[in-house]
Amino acid sequence: MTSIVLFGPPGAGKGTQAARISSLTGKPQVSTGDMLRAAVASGSDLGSEAKGYMDAGLLVPDGVIIGLISQRLREPDAESGLLLDGYPRTIAQAEALSEVEDVSMVISIEVPDEAIIERIVGRRMDPHDGTIYHIRFNPPPTEAASRVVQREDDNEETVRNRLSAYHEQTAPLADWYQDRGVLVRIDGDRTIGEVGDAIGSAIASMGSRDV
Repeated sequence: MTSIVLFGPPGAGKGTQAARISSLTGKPQVSTGDMLRAAVASGSDLGSEAKGYMDAGLLVPDGVIIGLISQRLREPDAESGLLLDGYPRTIAQAEALSEVEDVSMVISIEVPDEAIIERIVGRRMDPHDGTIYHIRFNPPPTEAASRVVQREDDNEETVRNRLSAYHEQTAPLADWYQDRGVLVRIDGDRTIGEVGDAIGSAIASMGSRDV
């Protein structure tokens, strides 16, 4: 049993590609948010501990997260491992994860900052039904154009701050996994289909390795 880690900057299309990776490998996609919400809802000891931190507005410690991952790995659908979306984020978290699970592949979807900014700042939402459009790539229809809005955090300053934090955290983590021979860099500045095909080829090229 081994798991796959998926990471990439905000707006890189991780959610879209995660569904494809999960389908190709049979590994269920999970995020720390998913696991925390499930644990709190279940009322488990770890869930109660996590809830205490969350209610106090504190970050849930890595030890609790790793405990949740260990629990998730024991569920029947995780027999072949997990697809971890957005975790780990730091080398310390990667080291802790390595104590409980082998990671056979780390997929890094890489998109230039300026392309990410264009993707996110150009997003618009229709408050009527929640549909997401883009002023360049997927303009809203005439009947919705006058009512679409930009989310408050989809402004350039906020996006640049998020990208800066991402690069500070992830650059060392990518190098750490590259040193271990499991990092695959994917050019994400292409169409959804092209990115998906590149990921599929990378998974297929793993050959006899257990992914």
